[in-house]
Amino acid sequence: MTHASPQGLRPAGDPAVVAVLGAGSWGTAFARVLGTSTSPEGARAREVVVWSRRAEVAEAVNRDHANPEYLPGIELPACVRAVTDAREAVSGAGVVVVAVPAQSVRATLESVADAIAPDAVVVSLVKGLERGTDARPSQVCADVLGLAADRFAVVSGPNLALEIARGEPTATVVASTSAATAERVAALTAGRTFRPYTNTDVVGVEIGGIVKNVIALAVGICDGQGLGDNSKASIITRGLAETTRLAVRLGGDAGTLAGLAGLGDLVATCASPLSRNRSAGRLLGTGMGVDEAVAAMNQTAEGLKSVSAIVHVARAHGVEMPISEAMDRVVAGSVDVHHLAGLLLGRDLKSEGRTA
Repeated sequence: MTHASPQGLRPAGDPAVVAVLGAGSWGTAFARVLGTSTSPEGARAREVVVWSRRAEVAEAVNRDHANPEYLPGIELPACVRAVTDAREAVSGAGVVVVAVPAQSVRATLESVADAIAPDAVVVSLVKGLERGTDARPSQVCADVLGLAADRFAVVSGPNLALEIARGEPTATVVASTSAATAERVAALTAGRTFRPYTNTDVVGVEIGGIVKNVIALAVGICDGQGLGDNSKASIITRGLAETTRLAVRLGGDAGTLAGLAGLGDLVATCASPLSRNRSAGRLLGTGMGVDEAVAAMNQTAEGLKSVSAIVHVARAHGVEMPISEAMDRVVAGSVDVHHLAGLLLGRDLKSEGRTA
């Protein structure tokens, strides 16, 4: 039973209904996670409503319990259904999951803001900065929805969508400034093969998930150019250092970046052929232009979209990020990838420290 809300008399959200905005690979895989949770709290989430922009994707989900374009060979639980109206998806939901590209978050939320229940928790799966504002997903959600910090959580970690959908063991981090909110979202997702850990460091978790995409582009370029493991390991290690520097400067905890949302996500994204950003970087490394690489992929590589915003934030806060700077120049077309090697590790000689 729902109750009238003082905010426009909107009803309270139903804790048994979860909306997922976005029917790409990660949004669909997360819907499956929600629909197969084995925790008592997760079992109470009896309905998962996925919003798809495309009618044919929604039809496949409803008719075949599948999303073959993004998750081939994966069966979705019966409690997952899809709609093409975003407002319908969020109406009455107790939890709203945002799983659209970073550059689409603001417009998507603006289109549904007055339909979201006033007590709903918003969960971000987004790993990118908004260009033009340099805002993290948490900041965009707060700005558009007037969202209190205790109604927001971010999920991030070494979470390759297809592996999760296959039921391969995976751990992740659920972060919220409210420990109770993080625990609630973790309980909704916990299952036999999906293990959420909780954290209150929203900044650190978001920055870890955002910058690792840029580092994966650099590792992918190494692949495309036929460079070896020494080069890739050096970029991953120094990439973690610059990610940590930025997170700490923005108020995050260095320890967060040593965990699943930092090192774990970075390794998975840089090492796996399933990684969109590594794949995009590999295409750049073979000589493709950015537009050609984007056209060759059917999903968004967030690193290509967010790198300019990351560099802008780093410069504004006096943080050295040579790998991100180099990738920004490649994406902007001011540096040829064949001249990239000298830029990737281009800092003055100094002692190695934890965040040096």
